[in-house]
Amino acid sequence: MSIFDGKRLTNETFKLDIERMRRGWYSDKYFENINRMLTALSSEGYTYSGKYHNLPESISPENISVGDIEVEMQWFTRRPGTTIVVGVDKSLAMLKLCAGYFDGGKFIDTSGNLEVWAVQDGATVYYDGDPAYIQPVIKVRGRYRDFALLETPTLGILTRSSRVASNVYETFVAARGKPVLFFPARFDLHEVQAADGYAYNIAIQRFNEDHAQDLGPFVSTDAQGDWWGGAGGGTVAHAAIASFLGDTAEAMMEFARILPANIPRIALVDFSNDSVRDTLRTLEALFIKYRELKDAGNESEAVKYKLYGVRLDTSGSIRDVSVQPLGEPSLDLGVTPRLVFNVRQALDSAWERWSLPTSWKEAARDFCRSVKIVVSGGFNPDKIRKFEKLGVPADIYAVGSYLFNNNSLTVTDFTADVVRVKVRGEWIDMAKVGREPCDNPDLERVW
Repeated sequence: MSIFDGKRLTNETFKLDIERMRRGWYSDKYFENINRMLTALSSEGYTYSGKYHNLPESISPENISVGDIEVEMQWFTRRPGTTIVVGVDKSLAMLKLCAGYFDGGKFIDTSGNLEVWAVQDGATVYYDGDPAYIQPVIKVRGRYRDFALLETPTLGILTRSSRVASNVYETFVAARGKPVLFFPARFDLHEVQAADGYAYNIAIQRFNEDHAQDLGPFVSTDAQGDWWGGAGGGTVAHAAIASFLGDTAEAMMEFARILPANIPRIALVDFSNDSVRDTLRTLEALFIKYRELKDAGNESEAVKYKLYGVRLDTSGSIRDVSVQPLGEPSLDLGVTPRLVFNVRQALDSAWERWSLPTSWKEAARDFCRSVKIVVSGGFNPDKIRKFEKLGVPADIYAVGSYLFNNNSLTVTDFTADVVRVKVRGEWIDMAKVGREPCDNPDLERVW
């Protein structure tokens, strides 16, 4: 599955569209054109007959079968700095199942003729901006026309998955070890959820290993957990509160009553743009029922009314009523540090205003102070770092579209270059200007 368990995922997980991938359905057309040309040249028995080759003077260009040329190709990223590499296992599955050619209508599998090296998902590579000095994540030697059609789909999965994983990792670093909920499913096609959720999970494992943490994953859809055995989690949406006529407390009471206790009770408290008020109403309603059931000795039902957290999701275009504008009005819009401080203060002191017997005061205080604050809506590493620097009492960050970010420092585009060709049993450097054959100590022979 990854560098963390030493196993690799197979097509039992990926379920590739093998037939169409073999025929170039998912490949840039120019690779299909090249493949057709090389195949035709091979069948004609063509040998190189040009004048301007780049071979060393000591090697004759005569009788070299271009159609059957064997090459060494390396896959690498040009994302600045460190990249968390994900997508290797799926790329290997493509090479294993789709390398070859069609003879009439029959596919001839030649994957066994390839020499393949690869890192594990979860490995890291570093790029300093010079494409002549890169760290390959996959290296293949073999007849080029046998795997030319696979350049596009292998680069695609490496690029997307590594970008998501690297963005997730950066977000965890900014959050200083606090949980980060994976909330980007609504911002892209549903077909990519399994790969994205896998990338998120790999990033968490990488972060845990690098920073001696033990954070668990939290994805929002079951599809995001498909490749690694996870399952989606979540609580309520604004639509649910609207269904209860805007009554957040009542919506949470029924949620608590009906849903199993293993689902965390996280109240979404910004529906009416009065997060403090709706936090207190919800907290008190749940506590009253919790206390009633505890007093009745019904522990299994009481735990269902334990409020795990409240989520602040105030739109960036409005100001919560608990936040009075100070200075520039635009600084007070959305989920701000002052809003989080206000909600935390309200939670911690709520029990002091309740009419309680002495025997319940300590439990009530703990009930209130154990509630976590989840913040969402436009969060990215920069915003998270600001919150952490200010000591904002946010416990959990929910992050969405940023995790797909692909510009400037987050561009994770992978490319693949032929860097050597095999001529009469000898591997000869044959990279375009500006590129070089490179190595990576984390590459391991796959087959």
